[in-house]
Amino acid sequence: RSRRRVAFIAALEPEAGWPDLSEPALTDGLEQWLAPVLAGITRRAHLTRIDLAAALGGLLSWEQRRRLDELAPTHVEVPSGSRVVIDYSGEMPVLAVRLQEMFGCADTPRIAQGKVALLLHLLSPARRPVQVTRDLASFWANAYRQVKADLKGQYPKHWWPDDPMQAEPTARIKPRK
Repeated sequence: RSRRRVAFIAALEPEAGWPDLSEPALTDGLEQWLAPVLAGITRRAHLTRIDLAAALGGLLSWEQRRRLDELAPTHVEVPSGSRVVIDYSGEMPVLAVRLQEMFGCADTPRIAQGKVALLLHLLSPARRPVQVTRDLASFWANAYRQVKADLKGQYPKHWWPDDPMQAEPTARIKPRK
């Protein structure tokens, strides 16, 4: 996952000197990042103890690690209070979150100091995608009513407010009273 985060930031800041963590580059530089970790390993069973993420992290300076966490966080806290993982595997970073956890939020969550809006995969209570958007305010204003009608029939125990902008976000079936 760190490799994808670094690739995302490197594309955003090409002049910043981020290391190339692509497979070909890592294969060419095995002695630089993997050899130190393999030093002292004498048995095949010890190979399972190797922390590849830490080995790759050694290719970043302290300042780069700090900047990576600042610009491309692993998680984001959504309005319900849940910490949701950001997926960097595609062209755009994706936040897959249950729709009810975003109630009351007009602004699409952003990373990279506000430069990049996350691609939201809004999920049903069963965690199935029901809508994909980079503009949450537009979704609430235009598409929510139809999505609500569809989901209310499938998930009658869940809360589907008429005004999602004024509703309290929840990770539960219905909000606490």
